[in-house]
Amino acid sequence: MAIDQLKERLKFEKNKSNKEKLSNNSSKILTVKEKVIEEIKKIYDPEIPVNIYELGLIYDIIIDEVNNVKIDMTLTSPNCPVAESLPNEVKNSIKEIKEIKDVDLNLVWDPPWNKDMMSEAAKLELNI
Repeated sequence: MAIDQLKERLKFEKNKSNKEKLSNNSSKILTVKEKVIEEIKKIYDPEIPVNIYELGLIYDIIIDEVNNVKIDMTLTSPNCPVAESLPNEVKNSIKEIKEIKDVDLNLVWDPPWNKDMMSEAAKLELNI
């Protein structure tokens, strides 16, 4: 009976250890995602005095287990004068984060950006 209890205890400890490892990896990814968002918040649309994150130009940020980042972003308009430079600025800025392995940035137009995508803070800043 004692051997069976010991086996059960070892099985429990192994499962607990695996859950802790998963939890630690999840919080690590969250920390990296926070760093990515903070970096993005440093970048402003040159025509609007609000950062591109608060403007709602960043649609999705996905970070995998080895810290590859995939970003879907848009611009306020396809005719935006910074259509070439702004996505590169975002990509290069994120690559500067030491934990980041690689960045895949997709410029998307669907759904089209509109003022409803802005955060409340951006709307207040622009008196909207």
